[in-house]
Amino acid sequence: MLKSARKQEKDPEGRMPLADHLRELRNRLLKSVLAIIVVTIVASFFYRDIIQFFMHPVLKSVGCVDGKIKGADGQPCAEMTVNGLTGPFAIAMKVSLMAGLVATTPIWLYQLWAFLAPGLHTKEKRYAISFVAAGVPLFLGGGYLAYVILPQTAQIMIDLTVDDARNLFPLDDYLDLVVRMIIVFGCAFELPLLLVLLNFTGVLTAKRMLSWWRVMVLGITIFAAVATPTGDPFSMTLLAAPIVFLYFGAVAIAFFNDLRRRRRREADPDFALDDDEASSLDHIPEQVGAGPTPPALERPTDDFDDAT
Repeated sequence: MLKSARKQEKDPEGRMPLADHLRELRNRLLKSVLAIIVVTIVASFFYRDIIQFFMHPVLKSVGCVDGKIKGADGQPCAEMTVNGLTGPFAIAMKVSLMAGLVATTPIWLYQLWAFLAPGLHTKEKRYAISFVAAGVPLFLGGGYLAYVILPQTAQIMIDLTVDDARNLFPLDDYLDLVVRMIIVFGCAFELPLLLVLLNFTGVLTAKRMLSWWRVMVLGITIFAAVATPTGDPFSMTLLAAPIVFLYFGAVAIAFFNDLRRRRRREADPDFALDDDEASSLDHIPEQVGAGPTPPALERPTDDFDDAT
């Protein structure tokens, strides 16, 4: 039923009419949506465990016990609340859908890749695969960092509470905050990878990237201050510092790549060409040098009989 349009149209160059492209896109989207729906349904049976996974670090850090409004150390504490009759159902659906989107990332990324790959050159395919392979761990690393700093962030914000006031954390607002922090931290960790990809494709040189270091450090700091949902200096620093470190790491990789490219270009001028690209030809004819006269054109010797 979801037979690929590319299997029906066997063009050696991968060309398809617009209708076939739209049909292919529809099939890829449908497969991705079906995978997300199936995993979301499965995750709905474990939504309590998923919510506890996100709540546990903060509750352990600033959670109230026995109805008290202050912790054992005398500092303010907080408790999670659910508002409204339909609140628990909405939270369960939100958490299940979030788990479905995250768990099916390899599936819909593959579908996207399968749709775009036939239009890419061999080198572009290799770079794209490397980008995805390195991008997933970087995104997960940024998301994990956001999860780790949540307790410290909550503690800093709760300490601003005035005396005799109770802190109530609406659970749906808290989960939205967690999702935003994970997405922001994960996407921010992709910036150095994007710079490396631009360098490998020949758009940016390492020298140009390094010349931007002052602007990049300032821009990363401003981005961390704006993008961090809580806005506290602690979270901003924890977001900006790894990105700056990864940025200089990307510059170092770019320097090695430029050096390797320069050496290979000196050895083989055509190394950068793709498999389906032809090398450039020089159409200007070379001047024939004054070389030795061929034996067939040498003047006859005196012994040669002109009569014959």
